[in-house]
Amino acid sequence: VVMMLACQRFVSVVRNSRTLSRHVTTWSPVGAAFNAQQRKVDLLQKNGLFGVPALSTPAGFEVAQQRALRETEQLVETACNNPPGALTVETFDQLSDSLCKVADLADFVKVGHPDPAFRDAAEKACINIGTVVERLNTNVELCRSLKNLLDNKEVLDSLDPDTRRVAELFMFDFEISGIHLDESKRGKAVSLNVNLLDLNNEFLNGTHLPNRIEKTALPEHIRHCFSIDGNSIQIGGLHADSPDELVREAAYKIFLFPNSSLLLCLDDLLTCRNELAKLVGYESFAHRALNGTMAKTPGKVLMPWDHSYFSSAVRAERYKIDPSLYSPYFSLGACMEGLNMLFSQLLGVSFRNEQPMAGEVWSEEVRKLDCHFTIQGGRLKKDGEYQHPVVVLMLSLPPPTRSTPTLLNPGMMENLFHEMGHAMHSMLGRTRYQHVTGTRCSTDFAEVPSILMEFFATDYRVVNQFARHYQTGQPLPKSMVSRLCESKRICGAADTQLQVFYAALDQVYHGKPQNRSTTDILKQMQEKFYGLPYVPNTAWQLRFSHLIGYGAKYYSYLMSRAIASMVWRQCFQKDPFNRDMGERYRREMLAHGGSKEPMLMVQGKELTLTIFLGHYLPPFL
Repeated sequence: VVMMLACQRFVSVVRNSRTLSRHVTTWSPVGAAFNAQQRKVDLLQKNGLFGVPALSTPAGFEVAQQRALRETEQLVETACNNPPGALTVETFDQLSDSLCKVADLADFVKVGHPDPAFRDAAEKACINIGTVVERLNTNVELCRSLKNLLDNKEVLDSLDPDTRRVAELFMFDFEISGIHLDESKRGKAVSLNVNLLDLNNEFLNGTHLPNRIEKTALPEHIRHCFSIDGNSIQIGGLHADSPDELVREAAYKIFLFPNSSLLLCLDDLLTCRNELAKLVGYESFAHRALNGTMAKTPGKVLMPWDHSYFSSAVRAERYKIDPSLYSPYFSLGACMEGLNMLFSQLLGVSFRNEQPMAGEVWSEEVRKLDCHFTIQGGRLKKDGEYQHPVVVLMLSLPPPTRSTPTLLNPGMMENLFHEMGHAMHSMLGRTRYQHVTGTRCSTDFAEVPSILMEFFATDYRVVNQFARHYQTGQPLPKSMVSRLCESKRICGAADTQLQVFYAALDQVYHGKPQNRSTTDILKQMQEKFYGLPYVPNTAWQLRFSHLIGYGAKYYSYLMSRAIASMVWRQCFQKDPFNRDMGERYRREMLAHGGSKEPMLMVQGKELTLTIFLGHYLPPFL
């Protein structure tokens, strides 16, 4: 299920449709819409994806690119030929907005569109726009126009705080890109960044590819558990939920079996990142990546294939958690009704239903809420109007049947709330500049709103408002919610330890070169931080896709969870529907995006050891 959201009004793709169950008459329009039989959507590309006319065909990405590049040339000329002032920063932001409108949209389409031609065109657009951005980040004349502003105390003092911070952030981008280098080294920095775009794509694609093995290599009685293709078996995941230990072991060893070309790609990726960091004056890539975050600088007889299974198994056994018993209460319509209710009471935001324009969406599975990809960031335009954000929230959910709506298990429901936290961060940002809107903030702060939503998703007072059986309308018993929330305390320490291992491995990979293989590093870090033994002939790091988007910043999940826990306990634990706290949270955190230093938003709130130790504990019922 994909939901497309735009800020001016929240709508879903189905309106005035008959709900699947004749027993339920109390769903709100939003809940009824998401539990309804899907209406046929006109998929003919008349208006273009997201209402962009050029994107009626894959070739439209080239048209969009050329339009953005022409606008870029004009804006660069404006920035370089006007005296320093607020107009300089506004021009820089327009420049960023013009390129991001193509790059961000393409970034989603390359993974979310069902048509390979659209995906390929979008991927090329990402690389092409990325190359332009890297060249702009080493454009001396463009940088000089900004430096003239920052060096002019009189002009600088005349700027409002938001404009001044955005100017400093743009200069920071210049600095970490090597603007201070001579022409030859600047060219080298651009080449390294462009090479990284290709390496990032190659590694990210490789992390998702299944591994093949001859069918005869597996015992006959477990072959049916995997995808069979002729005489081969494809294994594309760890099968961590399987109750059969042999299935889990086989999946672990085969899925994580080293791929020589991907190992080489990872080596090249880490080498290239380190070379770039050293070239622009940093001790390591980790030092470069963490400059500008809350962390500032780098710091700070069970088998591996059993961890996830036994965590789930112990929870299920001790607390009698059977996902199939919960799913009827968590229909997609019920969950969306819950989010609608929560946001309405807490933030004064509500959803509405609307049919998308012909060609605006790419599949009948798309639900439009007229928001985790940012397609368009919010900003204040010259005419005084606000450019409303557009966000895509993409989830893998079971399809509805002729007799049942889409039913979510507890984990899916919690994930929906998590991802909607990201969406609302972008949707409710009200920054003057799109360069710092919503989730365009410090990486180790970006996960705070999404993790905070998990606390709401596991509080009975919230769940009780929407969890109803899709046929009978009966609410989910409090005892079932209590068992579910209490079960999340099981194996919490082990889960935290696993996250610490991931974060530590990420830091070492991006620290000083080790002159040894990434697998040897993995083995050492696993034994030091995780405790479970390394399994010979496996290369888990080749499935660690977060190395691309969260390179040297994977620790962000731990820090963000600690801050989210603090916000929950101080603001919402007593009353999850407290409107005053909701408005304060929206005004003091969500609205700022990255325009305000994250630590200023949590100042006076000490991140104590107790918070870090307790950040996996759900709110006690």
